Amino acid sequence: MPKAIQLYVRYVEAFNRRVGRIAMYGIFALVGILLWSSISKTFFLPSLWTLEMAQFMMVAYYILGGPYSIQLDANVRMDLIYGSWSPRTKAWVDAFSVLFLIYFLGVLMYGGVNSTVYSLEYGERSPTAWRPYLWPIKIVMCFGIGLMILQAVAEFFKDIGRIRGEQL
Repeated sequence: MPKAIQLYVRYVEAFNRRVGRIAMYGIFALVGILLWSSISKTFFLPSLWTLEMAQFMMVAYYILGGPYSIQLDANVRMDLIYGSWSPRTKAWVDAFSVLFLIYFLGVLMYGGVNSTVYSLEYGERSPTAWRPYLWPIKIVMCFGIGLMILQAVAEFFKDIGRIRGEQL
């Protein structure tokens, strides 16, 4: 593989590894928010912000951890037939199927960017009692989708390398 592709894969995976490891700690923030929600509903007046903040934290946790999950090959896959294939056959199937993932993520990014621009232009807020601005979580979503696209392209390059008998 050309050095440029090797560098691309190395840097994308290093960055996604760091972001994913940091995002893993978001589960503690989510637990804290849900714990406060339970305490406030039991002993005090219920907090207006806990439900939506928990949803936002879960979105950030999922979307920022997605590229790291792809990198670790921890995604869900039907392994009925796939497990018995040779590594080269798996690489061919993965290289073909990752193209669909890249297309899907591209469509998702297109919609996400349009939605984020709309939120920023018009100051879009959630239609709940708390009424938080929606642009911060939409920016996080676009950032995470962008990282997933970069990781999917890196996976495509690694699959091509496996098909050629090389390791990246």
